[in-house]
Amino acid sequence: MSSDLDADYGRGGFDGNLKPGERPALLLVDVVMAYLTPDCPLYSPRFETALASCERLTEAARGSGVPVVFTRVVYNADGANGGLFYRKVPALRSFLEGSPLGAFPPSLQPRPDEVVVDKQYASSFFGTSLAATLTSMRIDTLFIVGFSTSGCVRASALDALQNGFIPLVVADGCGDRDERPHEANLFDLSKKYAEVLNEADAIALMQSRG
Repeated sequence: MSSDLDADYGRGGFDGNLKPGERPALLLVDVVMAYLTPDCPLYSPRFETALASCERLTEAARGSGVPVVFTRVVYNADGANGGLFYRKVPALRSFLEGSPLGAFPPSLQPRPDEVVVDKQYASSFFGTSLAATLTSMRIDTLFIVGFSTSGCVRASALDALQNGFIPLVVADGCGDRDERPHEANLFDLSKKYAEVLNEADAIALMQSRG
């Protein structure tokens, strides 16, 4: 985004900052095979680059004692539990229960003691127990990565803020099918709802908080 646009938002009062808390967790939003399989309609090579960052961030989180939380989308046989979202986006058929496209990639599997949240809508919080789980873990901050930036990552970051968790969106670990919505949504998140940082700074913060 241009410096003029950044300055304009600053003059409009969109220049606040959120300081990271003391008890972070890493939230991996829908890092699943649908986005990484070339013949799937959701695929883009950009997701492969983001996956590599997610792998490094997960390794850093585990090494620092920062909890890791995974989400995935799962629909029943007719998609009825997906409601209007399922009807609006036909590509969501990739996530019917039992589909290999809904599986986590071999390189990024949850450990037995890590939380996995099944969801049906864009936000990782909507209709799930995620907020209650994080509260019980005394988490106050979320490093948020995953697929896609303009969809489920954005929705999850917004709802993290609205549920009282400080959202730190790690740009390198987020992917979208096109660079334009990716960059536009990171900009908008950074001005209104979250802090956006790079992988190196996120890892340094994990190591200082873990």
